[in-house]
Amino acid sequence: MIESKNPYTGESIEKFEELSKEQIDEVLDNAQQRYKLWRKTTMSERAEFMNNAAEELKANKEEYARDITLEMGKPISQSISEIEKCAWVCEYYAKHAEEHLADRLIDTDAQNSYVSYEPIGVVLAVMPWNYPFWQVFRFAAPALMAGNIGVLKHASNVMRSANNIQKVFERAGFPKYCFQNMTVGSDKIDDVIKDKRIKAVTLTGSKPAGSAVASTAGSEIKKSVLELGGSNALVVFENADLESALDTCIQARFQNTGQSCIAGKRLLLQENIAEEFTNKYVEKVKELKSGDPMHKDTFIGTMARVDL
Repeated sequence: MIESKNPYTGESIEKFEELSKEQIDEVLDNAQQRYKLWRKTTMSERAEFMNNAAEELKANKEEYARDITLEMGKPISQSISEIEKCAWVCEYYAKHAEEHLADRLIDTDAQNSYVSYEPIGVVLAVMPWNYPFWQVFRFAAPALMAGNIGVLKHASNVMRSANNIQKVFERAGFPKYCFQNMTVGSDKIDDVIKDKRIKAVTLTGSKPAGSAVASTAGSEIKKSVLELGGSNALVVFENADLESALDTCIQARFQNTGQSCIAGKRLLLQENIAEEFTNKYVEKVKELKSGDPMHKDTFIGTMARVDL
């Protein structure tokens, strides 16, 4: 049993029954059968569905944002912004996918050479809880527009959001099984990656999770794309516009209550501005409102799980 809990109140939100081995097999078989048809659709057909998804996200952003906030504690205003960004990425790929995937002529010693971008099949996404919609949509929008099929293994603490994402594509009119969420734990993923119907895998998460997924994908000679976060330096020099830099640094460090893989985790200041900048930085941090993530003026919410 997988359970979503409200990290701010500790209350249980919903419990989800894990898929059995037979049910996982059914998900993958449905995805494979849909791929055989979806790959033959035109770009204009796919773009129409993707624009529908953008409209669905914009029309019901409060509904989807509320579940993000309930499940992982993101301040509600930031959850709404996340949904709006997902709508934007759907519109972007609806408009530009055909251009991005057009055949490209290249120079070789042959009479005529070109690169062609073809769909590969069913793609598995293993996604994190910190941006439960955005991380999925930035994979799903281009993958579906390229003629592939999406299967999602989401973080266990945001399974309602995972089901909501499938709901977005269904409400948008996508043919059944173009995108499916699998309600499974991490212990099932190794076998899923090895399944012959899965042609590639993408993961956003920790280094141990990335190592495990990449290792299995490598052993199966399957493509993998990993985003494992980091601790990149945020550098401020004396010739910077300090007020603008301060705002950037606050946003970079404290967006999503600091739970961001691209957060400004290491702040490096030129020595002769360090004291002034630090003092102003501290004062701005003190002004950030912390509290109930469901309140629209809250900027600092809560950690997504008790163990964090």
